[in-house]
Amino acid sequence: MSSSEPFLFVPVGFNAARPFGMDARERTCRLATNAGFECADTPAAGRDALLASLGYAWDPAWLKALRSRPRAVLTLEGKPVMANVPADEDAAEAQRGIEAGELPHGFEPLPAETAELNYAELRKRGRPFVMPLDPDDPEPVERAAYDASYKGVTDILTLYLWRRPAFYLTRWAAQAGVSPNSVTAVGAVLCVLAFFLFWRGDYWLGVLSGFIFMVLDTVDGKLARCTGASSKWGNVFDHGIDLVHPPFWWWAWAHGLAAYGRPLSPIYATMVLWAIIGGYVAQRVIEGIFMRRFGGMHIHVWRPIDSRFRLITARRNPNMVILVAALLLGRPDAGLVAVAGWTIVSLFFHAVRLAQASEQAARGQPIVSWLL
Repeated sequence: MSSSEPFLFVPVGFNAARPFGMDARERTCRLATNAGFECADTPAAGRDALLASLGYAWDPAWLKALRSRPRAVLTLEGKPVMANVPADEDAAEAQRGIEAGELPHGFEPLPAETAELNYAELRKRGRPFVMPLDPDDPEPVERAAYDASYKGVTDILTLYLWRRPAFYLTRWAAQAGVSPNSVTAVGAVLCVLAFFLFWRGDYWLGVLSGFIFMVLDTVDGKLARCTGASSKWGNVFDHGIDLVHPPFWWWAWAHGLAAYGRPLSPIYATMVLWAIIGGYVAQRVIEGIFMRRFGGMHIHVWRPIDSRFRLITARRNPNMVILVAALLLGRPDAGLVAVAGWTIVSLFFHAVRLAQASEQAARGQPIVSWLL
């Protein structure tokens, strides 16, 4: 195969199912294209190809796993699901075998029931799903695909509180043909609205706007992964907003305290903001240093304690929990001070973890994620 030619991806068979409101063939082609494959209706002579039965749905992690395993066939209950057919093999014969539900001759079975892969991009491990795609009931596949798109290491709100409602929003958006970037754009408007409401001291309306934005911030990424609509621009748009907006929210919250009737003294307010914003930036820098030193690995996946701390570390969502709790007590000023304190604690924790990893590496011990 020419190095300039991408790996072919060939859907095999027909399925009338419409997971996430999409034609089954179109969706699998989108997923494959995002993984670097070229979707084709039939195999081509002299081209490596990955053949996939449309009778099944699967986690996109299998695409990368099978690509590196020539003459391997992913199976479920002994039936072929996906096969890597090298350029020198008879792809037509392999295709006939998959259509008939029989293992292609000379291929090595890879049982989906026992194989385990690492989800490096999503910071989790486990067994990627493979399941039949029922034309009359695609919801089990939709739920499996949605769950598979979730980061295993994230904050407590994203992981537990709005996981279920975000699924229904994701499915509705997909069926309505709403693009992930449109969801991100609506979220961006709500994010800016929350800033102005906090600035005026209208905290409850700001919290409402902010929490809707936070849910949509989950939906857009899941929508992109589940429908194969991921793009570099969408990734930059989404993560750029996530990275930039939190300091502006805390600044607006501090400014709104005067209108609410609980102002902090100017010097104290400046100290609190410096602690929150400076701590936020410093934590991001530490995360970047960790990734640069240790092969792109996130600091939150080094050891189980790091993953558990990620649930509550001083990021936007846990900080909002603190602020809302204080607001319920009528003390948004105390909430901001508590966020500053928690930011310092989180910064100290991450600085210590970076120092410990650096010291371990200096002794010649590898820094490896516990998820591997």
